[in-house]
Amino acid sequence: MKSEFIETMKDKAKKGTLKGLWRDWKWIWGFTRKRKLAIGGYTLCGILSSGLVLAAGVVSKYMIDAIVAMELDRLVLYCIAMVASVVLGLAFQSFTSRFAARLSIDMLTDVQQTVFDKVMDSDWMHLAKYPTGDLLSRFSGDINTVASCAVSWLPDLTIQLFTVIATLAVILYYDPVMALIGCASTPLLLLMSRSFLHKQRTYNKKVRQVGSEMSAFQAETFRNMDTLKSFGVEDTMSQMLRQKQDQYRDTVLEHNRFTIRTNVWLTIMGTAVQYGALAYCLWRLWRGDILFGTMTLFLQQRASLSSAFSSLVALVPTALSGSVAAERVRELTELPKEPHQQRRPVPEGGCSVELEGASVGYGPDAPVLSDVELCAPAGQILALVGPSGEGKTTLLRLLLGLIRPDSGTVTLVDAQGQRYDVGADTRHWFTYVPQGNTVIAGTVAQNLRLARQDASEEELVEALEDACAWEFVSALPQGIHSALGEGGKGISEGQAQRIAIARALIRKAPVMLLDEVTSALDQETEERVLRNLCARGVTTIVTTHRPSVLSLCSRVYRVQGGRVERI
Repeated sequence: MKSEFIETMKDKAKKGTLKGLWRDWKWIWGFTRKRKLAIGGYTLCGILSSGLVLAAGVVSKYMIDAIVAMELDRLVLYCIAMVASVVLGLAFQSFTSRFAARLSIDMLTDVQQTVFDKVMDSDWMHLAKYPTGDLLSRFSGDINTVASCAVSWLPDLTIQLFTVIATLAVILYYDPVMALIGCASTPLLLLMSRSFLHKQRTYNKKVRQVGSEMSAFQAETFRNMDTLKSFGVEDTMSQMLRQKQDQYRDTVLEHNRFTIRTNVWLTIMGTAVQYGALAYCLWRLWRGDILFGTMTLFLQQRASLSSAFSSLVALVPTALSGSVAAERVRELTELPKEPHQQRRPVPEGGCSVELEGASVGYGPDAPVLSDVELCAPAGQILALVGPSGEGKTTLLRLLLGLIRPDSGTVTLVDAQGQRYDVGADTRHWFTYVPQGNTVIAGTVAQNLRLARQDASEEELVEALEDACAWEFVSALPQGIHSALGEGGKGISEGQAQRIAIARALIRKAPVMLLDEVTSALDQETEERVLRNLCARGVTTIVTTHRPSVLSLCSRVYRVQGGRVERI
């Protein structure tokens, strides 16, 4: 037996199950440090509640014996004790439930905030490898699991262990053989754990992965609904969803089949122990060794002991599920951080942008641009032209510090000639309007104040005027306080682009990056917007395919074939 247990532990260690469990749970318990007193109080309440239930069982034995013996004086005393234990138990259960609810919410908030902050400060290149749906799945379902485990798993383990020990002590006090029968299932549970841990962890991980893939597919579908409808591929997308649902269904049912087989063995084992205990009690009662109340106590506490054992066993899949969830969430928290240096204040008088010998790509096997030489003078408009997919957007990401040059330099030069390397700490020098519709659900004012929360209404109106958006915004029922739907529903694409430009102007950054954002504007409006930017003295870099923009630009660079050349 001993050698087999040792071999089992070696096998698990070889597979990494035990090591992985410890690593994941050590990470989960890290969230409990600031709330360890609250968790300790919750555990204590659970122990007291369990103790009162056990006390009520013992009192019921003496009540039954008093009734059988017709001892009315003792019966009254036992009835009072029973009522007191029940009332106190109910009070503790209610308090514990309320306490646990508040603790769970606070813990969920802590975990979400910690993970969110780490994700927001993670390196863009590494974070971009995760589909949006997968991120949402990890941030909702997996974080909920982690928070729940952080609050309840260790207290539940402590409470159930107390219940097992206390119940065994009571049974042992009255009959050691009965205590031995109550523990009869324990060796088998230990033997079954040999393969259970590894299989359950594998199933949990597989189910969560397939679920994340389905969530990612759904998120992408809803985000691109207009495009998909324009292609008339609704049936195709429905079929693709069905395939992913079938894969998820098969994975869940496979897990369910494993769980059912395990539960069948546990039920058979528990039933055998239950009838064994009943036969032993009836035999003792037949011989006159025990009273009817004692037999009732034995059967009641054996059932309580079995329930406590089952709860302990149930904590194993909970631990594995928590481990898998922790592993998935921990992947996000362990993403490399953006490199930070000293945050530089935004300079007065504008600034220019210079790239010297800069090469950039998305990994050693995916080069995009090589030896880029580019200069955007302060207060002027620079255009980037060239075919789609040649690196114009990559160049803007380089300026924003989302990706870093493999070689060469990317610098900002203020009015005094001071040079600063571009990175995460100079990103606030830029304001960026990406391709596509970036309007969110909310009022026009709320959309604009995303760039700067303390912007006054006068500044909002001024930015809308410079973006040639005030004319249509002022005509809305409530002006800047008019509500827009998700993705700017209720306004046109051109109007949404102008609101996005106005939002960028609210930032009052010295450099503005526009990625094909005037594509939905007519030529006259486009020229007015760009002239207003020039009047503000903002250094503007715009990617475009429209010749009409080039006449307003002081410099034009072609991006093609991995090179950037001035034309």
